[in-house]
Amino acid sequence: MKTVYKVVVELIKSSRAHSSAPARRLGGEMCKELKTKVLRLLPPTFNGPCVHQESLTDGAEILTCTAKALKEGHVVGVPTDTIYGLACLAQNSEAVRKTYDIKARNGHKPLAICVGEIQDIYKYCKVKVKDGLLGDLLPGPVTLVFERSGELNTDLNPFTSLVGVRIPDHDFMRRLCQMCAEPLALTSANISSHTSTVAVHEFQELWPKLAVVVDAGPIGDHSRLGSTVVDLSVLGKYRIIRPGCALSSTVDVLEHKYGLSEDSGEKMNL
Repeated sequence: MKTVYKVVVELIKSSRAHSSAPARRLGGEMCKELKTKVLRLLPPTFNGPCVHQESLTDGAEILTCTAKALKEGHVVGVPTDTIYGLACLAQNSEAVRKTYDIKARNGHKPLAICVGEIQDIYKYCKVKVKDGLLGDLLPGPVTLVFERSGELNTDLNPFTSLVGVRIPDHDFMRRLCQMCAEPLALTSANISSHTSTVAVHEFQELWPKLAVVVDAGPIGDHSRLGSTVVDLSVLGKYRIIRPGCALSSTVDVLEHKYGLSEDSGEKMNL
């Protein structure tokens, strides 16, 4: 059944001054004219304050607005099944650069990609595990690392032959990927090395650099751990890169159902 949401659209001029020092360091040139649309997904029974309410709509209108911003080369703030994220089109090199700038992220730290369907993984990754393993872990709070294929933008993580891929257990994100028909580069919505965010107000200092912020309310159990990241690029082996929020269940599937053994090799730089 399609859930109907209320949407609150708030326009925020990017020229507004911010007191946060990290925000001031992001650079004033990139988005001088950008206005941020804050689209709030609320259940029909929501009774809280609605600022600048313009209309009632379903999630499809918010998806359309967000996908349009992505296709125009912008970066957006989105909910996932673990924490809030920043997303852009992974095949758009300039958008990828913007994402690094917005986060003040080390250029040698990789970005994961997000796709809408398991079959999409095979286009952008060289998969060395059984099909059933992907279905057992995805959609879910897990990032799987594989060797990248030649289809993926060479400007995305050019320093490594590997790439992490996610299918969040979040209907909005899956539908967004499907609507864009290409992978999204996805990273946490925060200044690099700062605490992960589970509500949009926690990364409000970044809003002026984003074309759209999708507010789906507080996320999950507020653990802020992010997804469990596991390297499956070596045949028959797995390596935990980040324990994340689903470590125990992920290892159980890898070892007990598929017989993979742990590899303690060099870790990928997150």
